[in-house]
Amino acid sequence: QVQLVESGGGLVQAGNSLRLSCAASGRTFSRSTMGWFRQAPGKEREFVAAMTWSGDVTSYADSVKGRFTISRDNPKNTVYLQMNRLKPEDTAVYYCAGRTDSSSNSLSWHILYGYWGQGTQVTVSS
Repeated sequence: QVQLVESGGGLVQAGNSLRLSCAASGRTFSRSTMGWFRQAPGKEREFVAAMTWSGDVTSYADSVKGRFTISRDNPKNTVYLQMNRLKPEDTAVYYCAGRTDSSSNSLSWHILYGYWGQGTQVTVSS
């Protein structure tokens, strides 16, 4: 059974940092494109960041560019999202997602991600 398990969420004040982790089991994602998405209350799920398996291609939503960094440790089957200078508008449930391919195309298309974690809550207070 494939599982993606996020951790690292919590409550922080604006301007602070958090690092989310996503540990995969049941399948290796070392050759797969991985991404992070988020969903705030009353809003649709939105793309945050993604990275190809080799790390040669990354993509970020404009709203997080320069503040968030996606990385991965393939031997550990783990993906990270370092979030700096957090803002109240970053408050959301953050989801890790995995694709079955290693393509760098359409990284922000959530429909191309076949595996999803259960999500971790990030709350940023002003």
